[in-house]
Amino acid sequence: MQFERRFLLIAMGLAALLPFVVRDEYLAHIGVLILFSVTLAASFNLIVGYIGEFPLGHTAFLGVGAYAAAILSTRAGAPIYLTIPIAGLLSAATGLLIGGITLRLRGPFFVIVTLCFAEVLRLVANNWVGLTNGPMGISGVPTPHWIASQPILGQKISFYYIGWVIAALSLYVCYRFVYSNLGRGGVAVRENRFVAQSIGIKPYRYALLTFVIAATLCGFAGGFYAHYISYVGPEVFGFPFTVSMIIMVLLGGKGTLVGPVVGPVVVVLLEEYLRDFQDLRLSIFGLIVMAVVLFLPAGLMGFVARRRETYAPA
Repeated sequence: MQFERRFLLIAMGLAALLPFVVRDEYLAHIGVLILFSVTLAASFNLIVGYIGEFPLGHTAFLGVGAYAAAILSTRAGAPIYLTIPIAGLLSAATGLLIGGITLRLRGPFFVIVTLCFAEVLRLVANNWVGLTNGPMGISGVPTPHWIASQPILGQKISFYYIGWVIAALSLYVCYRFVYSNLGRGGVAVRENRFVAQSIGIKPYRYALLTFVIAATLCGFAGGFYAHYISYVGPEVFGFPFTVSMIIMVLLGGKGTLVGPVVGPVVVVLLEEYLRDFQDLRLSIFGLIVMAVVLFLPAGLMGFVARRRETYAPA
């Protein structure tokens, strides 16, 4: 607990100071992507790491949040400080609906049905032209005037700090969740749902609450993504985002608070480094996942924790 809290405080503190040291548009863009990915990984990790389910359709909440922010800002003129919270609330409602159905299933059935929900939403976004503009997507999502009036570097840094606030809020929520009765109940369900039931824990209720929290955080990330990219299309429901979340959580270490911070940093930097190898990038990431599963099943932070225990004074 102490190690995780200190690590998160130091990491987010250094991230807050980074724009004062690095004055480069490209590096600021990389920082925005990392903070966006931290929020995604933290939300995904709540379900995978603390409930023990594997939601391949987690992009449903990302897409709902992104489309909600895009539609509200382009058609209703809503400001960013309203669109992102509303995106999170709509994703929470979607999570309540999807989780209420899928969490009654277990194992591969849960995985497949969540993936089907994301695919259904992708088809809706692709065909409901009147609302989503179909395959063309929604372009021209407005940038707030106070950001657009700045030079390019200033715009990147402004989005960086918005992303920092969302990531910090997400990590704080995850921290409070993990060290609350709800989080401990979720871990008990993950380890053995029958033992959890025997001591009065209701697995379905705990899993559903966790599912809704994760959906909310993912919706915040989707709303932020819409404003930063200024475009939202049906591909936001696609499998590549899910693959990135899986790699980030597995690489960093599922079931930890530090893993969703370490994993995105490594993955985003690798993606940028391998940008010139488009045809080989997915293959390389596939090999990385295989290596992690085989040699670091607990992720990088699990490996670090074992080393700390090994060299800890008796």
